[in-house]
Amino acid sequence: MPKIRKILVPIDFSDDSRSALKLAVQFAKSFEAKIHLLHCYQDFVGDLSAYDLAAPEDFYHELHRAAGSKLDALRNEFKSEGVPMSTEVCGSLPSEAICEAATKNHADLIIMGTRGVSGLKHVILGSVAERTVRSAPCPVLTVKAEHTD
Repeated sequence: MPKIRKILVPIDFSDDSRSALKLAVQFAKSFEAKIHLLHCYQDFVGDLSAYDLAAPEDFYHELHRAAGSKLDALRNEFKSEGVPMSTEVCGSLPSEAICEAATKNHADLIIMGTRGVSGLKHVILGSVAERTVRSAPCPVLTVKAEHTD
């Protein structure tokens, strides 16, 4: 069985991604692995240009800073678990950024949340998890949010 030394966990701050992080922490403890947290926000300037609008100059800087702060808070929340964690924020298409980060960081495993996108949107666009599974350079484990019922 291959050694798991680095686990990539894409975080979108949803319940699904939080569940993925909880599972990743368990894996990391078992394999003495490190976790790399990645948050991607998609640049939507192209969508705004159709309306002859531009995002304020500091919008993406503030978005990047806010996402970084949220990732740091999440990392601190799990600090007592004793698992080394690094963080990264990027403004790219999530599935592409996840695969690039997995390659760049030599991830042995990606653990990510999945959401039940359905209907026409799912047929046309697919989900980030599905695109990642198809393109990832390493195994991908998808996790649904914990059910508290």
